[in-house]
Amino acid sequence: MSIQQPSSVGYRERTDAPAIEAAKDDQAATPPSETSLPSDIRPGTMLIRTATIALRVDSLERAIAGARALAAQLGGTVGAVEVNTGEQSQRSASLELRIPAARFDEALTGVSPFGTVEHSTSGAEDVGEEFVDMAARIANGHRIEERLITLLATRPGKLGDVLMLERELARVRGEIERAEGRRRYLGRRAATSTITLAMHEPLPIIARDPGDHPIRDALGTMWRNFTGLVAFSVASLGYLVPVGLVLLFAYRTRRTWGAARTPVVDPRA
Repeated sequence: MSIQQPSSVGYRERTDAPAIEAAKDDQAATPPSETSLPSDIRPGTMLIRTATIALRVDSLERAIAGARALAAQLGGTVGAVEVNTGEQSQRSASLELRIPAARFDEALTGVSPFGTVEHSTSGAEDVGEEFVDMAARIANGHRIEERLITLLATRPGKLGDVLMLERELARVRGEIERAEGRRRYLGRRAATSTITLAMHEPLPIIARDPGDHPIRDALGTMWRNFTGLVAFSVASLGYLVPVGLVLLFAYRTRRTWGAARTPVVDPRA
């Protein structure tokens, strides 16, 4: 909506600040009309419902495919997906199902056939009061916006007063946009419920693959360690034998030299 700017001729020596303050008071004190608020929003009728379910499944792939099919059947979607299939870790997955709020209970029942439910939690946040409050703010904001526009069009004053009215109008419009955005967000959240599925396969008792033989593998590891020790000992002899021979030669040489230097004593002397 275009704002009419007053001409420079006919400015009156007065200020519109009292009018602005009156408009603010009107915005804070005037209750919204009954027709401006949603008539079907009552406490307990606008809920943001969430649930978290932990499942033990036989096949991770089949469970994920079943969750996707359930979401599509109920008119929902699959949001964030995280899959862990590492070799040394337990195979698991986490899926976020976004289901229409009217079919939330049906979705909770529908995930049971995927596996064994180990843990489940559910909650609901009532946002009906905040939704109504946002609608009231929007309605009051529009009334003060119309009043400020009327002041700009019919009560021109000083240039400073005009600028002050325009700043106030911009502020009010910003508040209206924020309230409308919050109300849309609450409406979308209440219309869609969220179910988080945490699924995992059971840990293998002996081996991950049927062809693995842990005992045989352990015996093989023991034999490899034993042969490695024998090989190390044989390799060590290549160092110990020459050193031993050198020490033996030095010992014999020392004894020979010692015997040659010892004087011979005649027993008849």
